[in-house]
Amino acid sequence: MLKRIFTLAVVAACVFLYMLPAFSQEDITTLFDPAFKVHQRPAAVFNHDVHNEKAGIDDCAVCHHVWEDGKLVPDESSEDQKCSDCHKVKPESGKTSLRNAFHKRCTDCHLKMKKGPVTCAGCHPKEGHIPAAPAEHE
Repeated sequence: MLKRIFTLAVVAACVFLYMLPAFSQEDITTLFDPAFKVHQRPAAVFNHDVHNEKAGIDDCAVCHHVWEDGKLVPDESSEDQKCSDCHKVKPESGKTSLRNAFHKRCTDCHLKMKKGPVTCAGCHPKEGHIPAAPAEHE
């Protein structure tokens, strides 16, 4: 019985130590959509609140847009929807794919503002590598 308790204690300690880095980076979040069944790269590291504060974005519609009849609807926000509700991984002809929607939304703004990552590794760091300052852009 004592051996079983000791074994459970060792396993619990190992699990705790393995998960410790996750607790120290509680504000790190990722852009992850379960619509992607196969991932070519890790999810993009993205702290929503820090990003928007540094970028001065108060209007959700800046990123969470709404389109109707091929036109952008001003001041309408899709913030309560997943991107994959409108953008499909394999879209019908003439529609923007989910992957391209994410990339275009982010990189177009980063290029326009001349701030923020625009390379694959800039947004999708190697697994286990968290950028030192996710809000500071290249």
